[in-house]
Amino acid sequence: MTGDASRARAPGAGSTRRRVRSGEDFDIIIGFLGFWALVLLVVTVWMEVTAQPALGWALGLLATLLALYGMIRLRRKLPDRR
Repeated sequence: MTGDASRARAPGAGSTRRRVRSGEDFDIIIGFLGFWALVLLVVTVWMEVTAQPALGWALGLLATLLALYGMIRLRRKLPDRR
């Protein structure tokens, strides 16, 4: 009655798809962070040009760039998309 359900799976079965998918998830996050880094760069430059306080925007840009750098380093350890 159980048939195939009682057979043991080979170690690592299905893990290849999971690793590739996680790499794709990293690509999505990197794109999201890149978009917001660009937005924050434009806002920071605009605030500087118009002589308004830009420290908060610049710190937000720094945090976004550091997160982007960290995500890119982590992404390099995962396999390429196919």
